[in-house]
Amino acid sequence: METAVVRPETQDAVDTRTMDPRTVAPRDARQLSRQFFRRLTELEEGTHEYQYARNTLIEMNMSLVRFAAGRFRGRGDDMEDIVQTGMIGLIKAIDRFELSREVEFTSFALPYIVGEIKRFFRDTTWAVHVPRRLQELRVELARAREELASRLDREPTVAELATLMNIGEREVIEGQIASNGYNSSSLDAALTGEGAENGESVLADFIGVEEDGLRLVEDFHSLAPLMAELSERDRQIIHLRFVEEATQAEIGERLGCSQMHVSRLIKRIITGLREGMLGELGCA
Repeated sequence: METAVVRPETQDAVDTRTMDPRTVAPRDARQLSRQFFRRLTELEEGTHEYQYARNTLIEMNMSLVRFAAGRFRGRGDDMEDIVQTGMIGLIKAIDRFELSREVEFTSFALPYIVGEIKRFFRDTTWAVHVPRRLQELRVELARAREELASRLDREPTVAELATLMNIGEREVIEGQIASNGYNSSSLDAALTGEGAENGESVLADFIGVEEDGLRLVEDFHSLAPLMAELSERDRQIIHLRFVEEATQAEIGERLGCSQMHVSRLIKRIITGLREGMLGELGCA
């Protein structure tokens, strides 16, 4: 196992057994990282020594993640979550870096770290998924609104935003609508003020309607096995009457019987199906 590395600018040996990688200064981390990457190429992946060198690289370069995460401060999300996400990018960069690239690891790693953080905001912070184009438009729209509001000392109009951003008014409106998907409210959120009764009303009481079609789904589900038990003739009669909407007289002509007989057949079939469905409900 490696026990020491050397700082190239001072030739001072650093004992890696006692060194705390998290306390290494960024300047030293850049120099020491190259030696640890060189060591990784000499070790067999999966060994204790390999894992030690890889973990040391991760801990030494955590300052890169904190630096990148600082760019996203003030976005309303927990910085710890942002840093943890950036760590994923750092680990990906370490696993993909090659000394033969002849590029500083910091330059190689930062795009991975920033990219992972941006992906985190794109995929997890929106309450409703919207296309990436609209997510980016929301950011540009917010900047334009802030700039115009400071200039005009009032909220800008759609036309003013469209002129500044050099896009159509329809696109501005589309971006404003998409912005509503960034945050959400719980349907159980308590409402206060006008329309709320004793502060006990919730948002779900005021939105949405009962979908009658959902009841049909349950009815069809219960009806299907009962229909399967009917004779071929009974299924044909039901199909002609309720799918093709044929009259009883037309059905009688097709089957070679009187209209009155068709009426009795339909009544018998419907009664049997109704009793079967009521029996299903009684067992539920």
